[in-house]
Amino acid sequence: DCESNLQSSEHLCHPRQPLLRLRQYDLHLFIKTKKLAPIFALTQPFILKHIIFTVTNDLNFDQRMQRICSSLAANGFTVTLVGRKHSNSISLINQPFKQKRLMCWNTKGKLMYLEFNFRLFIHLLFVKTHCICAIDLDTIIPVYLASKLKSTKRVYDAHELFTEQKEIVTRPAIYKIWLKVEQFAVPKFKHGYTVNQFIIDELNKRYGVQYKMVRNLPKLNSEKPQPDKSDRFIIYQGAVNEGRSFETLIPAMKDINARLVVCGNGNFFEQAKKLIKKHKVEHKVEMKGYVLPQQLCKITPKAYAAVMLFENTGLNQYYSLANRFFDYINAGIPQVCVAYPEYEAINDKYGVAYLIYNTNPETIAKAVNNLLSDDVLYQKLQENAMKARKELNWSSEEKVLIAFYNQLFHN
Repeated sequence: DCESNLQSSEHLCHPRQPLLRLRQYDLHLFIKTKKLAPIFALTQPFILKHIIFTVTNDLNFDQRMQRICSSLAANGFTVTLVGRKHSNSISLINQPFKQKRLMCWNTKGKLMYLEFNFRLFIHLLFVKTHCICAIDLDTIIPVYLASKLKSTKRVYDAHELFTEQKEIVTRPAIYKIWLKVEQFAVPKFKHGYTVNQFIIDELNKRYGVQYKMVRNLPKLNSEKPQPDKSDRFIIYQGAVNEGRSFETLIPAMKDINARLVVCGNGNFFEQAKKLIKKHKVEHKVEMKGYVLPQQLCKITPKAYAAVMLFENTGLNQYYSLANRFFDYINAGIPQVCVAYPEYEAINDKYGVAYLIYNTNPETIAKAVNNLLSDDVLYQKLQENAMKARKELNWSSEEKVLIAFYNQLFHN
């Protein structure tokens, strides 16, 4: 393959032509075929196309961005991921791409967003880059302003339909602010991608943009699940946010014949702990808080089953396609999942989940207990998950992502 790729560009093989005089496309091809991109990016970053990604969270726990940045860094790009440093942040974990965290005095609420956006804008102004990618609406304004002033390319990565989250649609004043941000900024981002077809169609309907789809799929796990039969537990992994059905999941635990392990943190974390005390299920619910991806991939396969719940409040929840849905499949464990359109469509094809049509405590408890007691059903869902993960993994989405950025720079 390397020989055929090199021969397709004659002057790459010409002995008289110095490497530094090669056209950029040919240099990219040479680096890619020789698999030297990560090393070359560190020594000659000015030659490769540099992409900056911007988020508001702590970089150590963002699996989606770690996958995206690693794939691009391995395929001929220089990549920097910029996020926010929390007061309790641990040291950054080494990655095959650059990382930068901005410290804010304000730690939550409107002031945090305003301060972080200002610091991010200043940072972007003084960094040499060829493209800046805003992850969701909460970094889109500084990305737009900096890219406009610097005349660099800009991309919008919509992890979700931001304005339709429960914590936004249920607060009219907050909703108006974020909707104004969306209406101002999204039409100015010609290039972008998101996680499912619904968001593509909705953004196209609202703003006339034509975005690609890069689903939030995990890297393929070929190991067999190892559920702990001596201590069967149910796992929830992901953000502990409003709209994730903790108000009904926690009381349901009173009637579920297993423990619940919650791996994650978020804006509903403290309320969830209060609900645990209120319903007296402290002995059945463990709140682990933030768990590093490297640790999470060891915990999840040991779970007996998982829960994938959203309240039907706002379009973002109803048409969601959360990464943990695929993480559970990748781990080979059955899950109780809400029967919303995106999940139902995938389950119709692969048969990996026990679907429920409401998130009442009684419904959740009955579904989980059925998985715990019905060995035939459990084994069938487990086998289907292990088959489905061979298709529903990052290898397919990575190709779409790389093609997107290659096209962006070569147009």
